Amino acid sequence: MAKQVRKPDIVVVSDFHLATHACKAAEIHKYLKSILPKQLILNGDIIDAWRFSRNYFPKAHLKVVRQLIKMMEKGTEVVYITGNHDEFLRELGNTTMGKLRIVDQITLHLNNQKTLIFHGDLIDSVIHKAKWLAKVGAAAYGFVSLFNQLLNFVLKRLHIDDIVLYKWLKQLFGAPNTDKSRFETKLAKLAYDKNVDLIICGHTHRAVDKMLRYNNRSIRYINTGDWVENFTAAEFENGTWNLCNYAATFKAVETNDTEPEDLVIPTKKELYATLFNQLVFHN
Repeated sequence: MAKQVRKPDIVVVSDFHLATHACKAAEIHKYLKSILPKQLILNGDIIDAWRFSRNYFPKAHLKVVRQLIKMMEKGTEVVYITGNHDEFLRELGNTTMGKLRIVDQITLHLNNQKTLIFHGDLIDSVIHKAKWLAKVGAAAYGFVSLFNQLLNFVLKRLHIDDIVLYKWLKQLFGAPNTDKSRFETKLAKLAYDKNVDLIICGHTHRAVDKMLRYNNRSIRYINTGDWVENFTAAEFENGTWNLCNYAATFKAVETNDTEPEDLVIPTKKELYATLFNQLVFHN
């Protein structure tokens, strides 16, 4: 018996990092198949062009793109907000084609509240002042992801639970609390300046739902986390925003695909073509 598909009004997800070894495409695909929202907001870093030169785009990742097509065919409006890893799409900002929109940010007015949604990299000083350092970090992340896959393969044969090595390393060597506080302070100031009640972003890979204070005003902040290690999404249903964690449900999804794993798409120009052929000009 087929599982019932949920129909929330709005879903916001971010940081899929398709085209990288760290991406958990099977879990993403299973989640997308479980929902059919009126509006799906892809809040940045969906496709990872920083790592795309590795010519890695497996079948499982392409299935995520095809699932997005199916959702649009069934009536879901897909809003693609650009992030730093898919910043090449900013050249297509404010583009609308059928059920697909590509934007840098979006503002929603729901229940007499103003909500601002953007990826979050625009207020990250590291991205702007030392982009090379951020890319070095992304490369190191990719190496750790490959090693983590090998390690978990061995652990599985020994009947030992998987571990998320890069999550442990992030806790050990991650940004200090002062850096996190600066990021949230910038978010609060931005929300205050724009008279926003709720601000939703991604980028940090840290799922958060909390209240921020700026000039004696309270502002709700939701970070949608990621689908590399946290499996989290912000869902708007029955007039309420909720940060939902699907780690227990969608972690370690088994696939039975027998087709070749890697589909080589060697250049960013061909990535443009793939996106448009699949998402825009699909009939």
